[in-house]
Amino acid sequence: MGDFLKLKKMKNNQLFNVYPRFDITPVRAKGVYLYDKNNQAYLDLYGGHGVISIGHGHPHYTDSLNRQINTIGFYSNSVNMPIQEELAKKLTAQSAYDEYKLFLVNSGAEANENALKLASFHTKKKKIVTFKNSFHGRTAAALSVTDKPKLFSPLNKNNFPVEMIELNNTAQLLNALEQKDVAAVIVEGIQGIGGLDMPSESYFQLLSSATKKHGALLILDEIQSGYGRSGQFFAHQYASIKADIITLAKGMGNGFPIGGLLINPDIASTYGMLGTTFGGNHLACAAGIAVLDVLKQENLMNHVQQVSKEIRIKLAKIPSIKQIKGRGLMLGIEFDFPIKTLRKQLIFEHQILTGSSAKPNLLRILPPLNITMPEINPFFNALKNILK
Repeated sequence: MGDFLKLKKMKNNQLFNVYPRFDITPVRAKGVYLYDKNNQAYLDLYGGHGVISIGHGHPHYTDSLNRQINTIGFYSNSVNMPIQEELAKKLTAQSAYDEYKLFLVNSGAEANENALKLASFHTKKKKIVTFKNSFHGRTAAALSVTDKPKLFSPLNKNNFPVEMIELNNTAQLLNALEQKDVAAVIVEGIQGIGGLDMPSESYFQLLSSATKKHGALLILDEIQSGYGRSGQFFAHQYASIKADIITLAKGMGNGFPIGGLLINPDIASTYGMLGTTFGGNHLACAAGIAVLDVLKQENLMNHVQQVSKEIRIKLAKIPSIKQIKGRGLMLGIEFDFPIKTLRKQLIFEHQILTGSSAKPNLLRILPPLNITMPEINPFFNALKNILK
């Protein structure tokens, strides 16, 4: 009878059922917490896939959006929008990409889609080099360079030539580039869904020099690892390199849909080569500016580095943790057992939200960048309680 009722309930649901969901229903949020209708607080250590960068309901953020919506919320890119220029100036200055140009979109997948297209326009080539365990989005070109075959429909197969190589493998990279037919190499600053692996600093430097040598562009997907989450504005900046195109989204708008590309000024633009209806709308830009303001005013990148060090020290004391991966507040905690049950226990017994990845033993945490140690301490206590 229970199975029948469950099936009936699913049939009556008007939503197309593609998301496995935990049975909690947040009705409001503040800071690092979500609250359900019974006012039960849930500690948010996942931020909706790393989207919540400055905390839920940050006053500067909400004030900025309220002011903007009471002035003008939307118009298309067929008119002048000075707020886009304001966002571009602040973003390029704070990210140390002062001379780069900004193209605004709505999401990470759209950012990567346009980055790949732009690289092909610029180089007049169409082959892309990507990496095993990568994830770049679910749209046509972005999915083609993603290592998740089960997401491919027949429509997505063989869209253009793609060579998928092992991360940090020098020989495979150089062999792929020596053919001189590569438009771009696309790589995540830190792999997210793939399991928190990242290029070494020396491999980042090789990516930069080798792409230049062989006439390919380097696209850095910083959609999850950017905007201060690693402790630098972009994760690849630990290696002191610059990419040709950097893609952004997730933490860029703290929950408001926005994405973007930072583009090397040597890449020429022409009318119509890229376009979007909603990208760069007034509300999205107001959200993006507010996030940048808070990152700067609250010195959040330094805060991320300090909190990350303290988290690692506490996690290192838990015996069943094999290793801690990632940087800053984009961390993967690898156990010696699958974490599926552990995640459920954290949610339903301790009211703590965390994330998973393609690696079954890896627990991901991506909390708001302004989280404090007193706020995160219940997580360590919960782990000790569950694992005792």
